[in-house]
Amino acid sequence: MKPTFQNIARLAGVGTATVERVLNGRGGVRPALVEKVTTAARALDYPKRLPDLHRGIVRIDVLLMRPETTFYSRLAQAFGRGAALLDTTVAVHRTFLDEQDPLTIAEWIARPEGKRAGLIVAAPDQPEVRAALRSVEAEGVPIIQIVTRAESIEASYVGIDNYAAGRSAGLFISSMQPRNGTVVALCHSQIYQVHRDRIRGFSDYFAERPRDGMEFAAVLFGQDEAIRSAEMLAEALKAWPDLVGFYNAGGANSSLASVLRKQPRGRDIFFVGHELTERSAAALRDGVMSVVLDQAPEAQARRALDLMLARLGLVSEPVANDPIRFVTITRENL
Repeated sequence: MKPTFQNIARLAGVGTATVERVLNGRGGVRPALVEKVTTAARALDYPKRLPDLHRGIVRIDVLLMRPETTFYSRLAQAFGRGAALLDTTVAVHRTFLDEQDPLTIAEWIARPEGKRAGLIVAAPDQPEVRAALRSVEAEGVPIIQIVTRAESIEASYVGIDNYAAGRSAGLFISSMQPRNGTVVALCHSQIYQVHRDRIRGFSDYFAERPRDGMEFAAVLFGQDEAIRSAEMLAEALKAWPDLVGFYNAGGANSSLASVLRKQPRGRDIFFVGHELTERSAAALRDGVMSVVLDQAPEAQARRALDLMLARLGLVSEPVANDPIRFVTITRENL
């Protein structure tokens, strides 16, 4: 594709008049549109010198939660490796914030410390966060949502099909647990769309494909906290002596596995959880966990960066965005 004004405009998603004003340094164009035009011009090898004002670093902000978890640690490391492969004119800044502080999250999203070309975000689906994301959208800054998504936000989403993951967990328990009895599920809370989708898929599976002798009884909320989640599982074992299936749609698998290890019937419960870690692998090996659904954070980070580079006009090839394939792991394929 030749670096004509028309082609640059098409790649940047703006009019040719905007391209002309930017590349001729005539001003009067919003910074977000200037960034789109100049990055598109670079991508098409525009032969003339670009205005010095617009030749700075292209900054991509990445917002993540819960750095203490293995999943988000893997995700952050994957962004670091991906950033190291990019051109030196592209900088990827990773930030962790407290998921229980939506006001701080919203402030960080809406008022960046530096000039931001794009935003990749994994954050709770809360009103303050949604409002901040909408304000960024209105400014024309491209947003990619990763891992989970906020309702009513138009930004592209990168992640697994969480509804399908929940249905798969229901299928595994219903098909592979020979014992009859009660099934319960555990998740973080209601603040993440990802968990709502997983639990909805799990519930829908049992509603649509009931099995005689097996009943899905309750959803528990452990906020992915080790102690709280362990206590809830211990209480569930007392409340339902016939517990035969357990689906953890969030984190804290290691604390849950510890509870089951101490129970005489712990290995009789079919336990499905998410994310392959050293501890969940150990739980699979000793029979405490039955199935792990890993959502491949490395693949999610790569996809998010590729989509952002395309949105910024730094790559000309389109980037497909089908759901990331989650990986089903048992002790037989560790």
